[in-house]
Amino acid sequence: MAKAMRVMGENLNLCDGVVIVLDARCPAASYNRGIADMVGAKSVLYVLNKADLSQTEGYLSAMKEGEKNAVAVNGTDPRAARPLLQAMESLVKDRLENNQKKGTVRPMRFLVAGVPNTGKSTLINLLAGGKKATTGDKAGVTRAKQWVKCGSFELLDTPGTMPPSCENQVLARRLAYVGSINDDILALDEIALMLLEELWEISPQALNDRYGIEGGTGLEMLEKVCIRRGFLLRGGDFDYERGERALLDDFRKGKFGRIRLDTLDDLKAVGLI
Repeated sequence: MAKAMRVMGENLNLCDGVVIVLDARCPAASYNRGIADMVGAKSVLYVLNKADLSQTEGYLSAMKEGEKNAVAVNGTDPRAARPLLQAMESLVKDRLENNQKKGTVRPMRFLVAGVPNTGKSTLINLLAGGKKATTGDKAGVTRAKQWVKCGSFELLDTPGTMPPSCENQVLARRLAYVGSINDDILALDEIALMLLEELWEISPQALNDRYGIEGGTGLEMLEKVCIRRGFLLRGGDFDYERGERALLDDFRKGKFGRIRLDTLDDLKAVGLI
């Protein structure tokens, strides 16, 4: 992650604007304030990606009231390219006009940054009209910087960067829920139980519809997942590991509908509003 921040710092002066990609389900958790501090006076566009998995209206409204340039998109939907390009053009409008007055002709350059698995490379491929940047459904796919031509823009895809510290454990575990932290280094049993408890507070009907859950402790709810999915071992014991992975997979694929994990107070705490 230190290398990723260094790469961004070394290339920032080459760019006219910065696109910070956030997960629309947890923009506060997926916000690296170190990136914002690094870009300084550069124009920044905050993109709430995976908007099809979240209810973004409240987030966007609050961010815009706080004078943040923000847009919500679903990077896998081709229709998202136009509003995203318009937002980027608006971000560098003054610089474009100044270049035209000077007779300077060159593409506007954007640095694209964000924590792992927020969909940076997917957005770049959307704008480029094809697979130009490496993508994946887990953290850490982009390993090195990549310049990609996107019409009148050039975009710099950077390796995913984590927040400099995870002092807020609630936000940290939400990063685990959405796949921004490599599952191989997580205690998935703890993450799954906490996700179930949080989902029960946010959207109990969704858990009931999918797994027949009607409340209980995290472990009791996980056992319901195992029963509904048929994850039973010889002798009738629960296959908790398969249940945990199935739960996380269902959540990441949006099987519970549009979920908002972060509150507006979370966004305020990290400086997004």
